[in-house]
Amino acid sequence: MYVTDIVSSAGSVLLVGMLLFAISGVWPPLVAIESPSMDPHIKEGDLVFVMDEDRFSGPADHHGVVTAANGDSYRKFQHPGDVIVYKPDGNGRQTPIIHRAMLWVEADENWYDRANENYIGSANNCEQLTSCPADHAGFITKGDNNGRYDQVGTTPISDPVKPGWVVGTAELRVPLLGQVRLQWNRAGATAPATNETGPTATNGTELTVTNETGTAAVNTTVAG
Repeated sequence: MYVTDIVSSAGSVLLVGMLLFAISGVWPPLVAIESPSMDPHIKEGDLVFVMDEDRFSGPADHHGVVTAANGDSYRKFQHPGDVIVYKPDGNGRQTPIIHRAMLWVEADENWYDRANENYIGSANNCEQLTSCPADHAGFITKGDNNGRYDQVGTTPISDPVKPGWVVGTAELRVPLLGQVRLQWNRAGATAPATNETGPTATNGTELTVTNETGTAAVNTTVAG
């Protein structure tokens, strides 16, 4: 009976996972939030359901993602625009970021005049603004709780986010449930190893880091 219970429980978890994947088109479909840059609407320790950006895209989208610049008619997590999970600079070895898509910029575009002056630091023109003109087409992103765009500053979080770097859009949050996964990862982690790309964590998990820019890093393993 004990073995039967284990098999039954494992089967149930597998079926739930397959169902969530079928709905979302993204694996894993659940991410645990590791830092507070999306406060107060997505908090550290929340579990967030992520969906492929092309599944149910909103109006006037760019590659399945609606930006905040499109106005107040389309809102996610209390603010205009989609919240996306993306790989910074397209690097799949770095912890993905979950931030809001603010603008879509074209390659070589001078987007200074379209930017919110509150989020560009001390730049007074395009030449002083990082990633301006844009090296390539992509999304300008920002954490709701951050003071500037991810693409701004001497050490920007990422270049404009190419559509191919987008993992999916955040659709639903479950408060605090992500803490289970985060605590599991922290308990399983041992001393960090150092390689050519810098510090990494062991046990196949990603090192939790909150840096000066306050990125909301996500743990891409399935919570459970």
